[in-house]
Amino acid sequence: MRPVQSLAGLSLRQGTAHDASRTLPEEWAVALVYNGTTRAVMMATPADLVDFGIGFSLTEGIATPDQISEIEVVEHALGSEVRMWVGDEHAAALSARARASIGPVGCGLCGIDSLEQALRPLPALPESRLRLTPHDIDTASNSLRTGQPLHDQTRAMHAALFYVPGKGVTHAREDVGRHNALDKLVGALARDGIDTTTGAMVITSRVSVDMVQKAVVAGCPALIAASAPTAHAVRMAQEAGLTLIALARGDGADVFSGADRIIITPQGNGDKTNVA
Repeated sequence: MRPVQSLAGLSLRQGTAHDASRTLPEEWAVALVYNGTTRAVMMATPADLVDFGIGFSLTEGIATPDQISEIEVVEHALGSEVRMWVGDEHAAALSARARASIGPVGCGLCGIDSLEQALRPLPALPESRLRLTPHDIDTASNSLRTGQPLHDQTRAMHAALFYVPGKGVTHAREDVGRHNALDKLVGALARDGIDTTTGAMVITSRVSVDMVQKAVVAGCPALIAASAPTAHAVRMAQEAGLTLIALARGDGADVFSGADRIIITPQGNGDKTNVA
């Protein structure tokens, strides 16, 4: 199954009608299967599914990449299975993090069967050397416009990027679901052995609680978003020590937590100063 499809339609513009073809994103059922048992079925873009499986496992607290002994993608007529095998010692995590049988694209907490699981406590992020300037933030957010080839075709995709100061964007993933895009990015970074403390994750969407959870569990010290956060997401980011930057549109941004990782150069001299 291709990640995008070209479909025919009727275009209505300025009182006229004509046949037209539009490239649209594919929405595909992807089952995440652990040790032979399906634990989640998410509607996702059928691309980078190995990354998706690894990233979902990591951010949901099911298993780290080194705890997954085998992974394969099996295609079916109605969807795809990402089959993963983990040791018996992780079976409890599978049960504790159970989800409902279907997870719509727009939902990252669907099916979690207790409030405690939905708002699970996060580990405090370790100290990192990451520092971001306003220029870094603007550069990272501008990269969202150039790092979305599938969105350019469809105008209906989310993206998640990994930005490293001095290097730029090293990894990018897209999906019709914002949570899926971030999981795919986390999986790609894990597969390539990238140290997530060296950069910031950049997303096209708003920042909800689960997006903060995924970034923190992945060990990334900074999250930059094009849209706004929820109040609870800000509180959670503050408690975990995550630098949360939102409303980043390439010409400025708001820092809601972790401002000690932001440095500026005051006008008129070359000294860099931490933003308090």
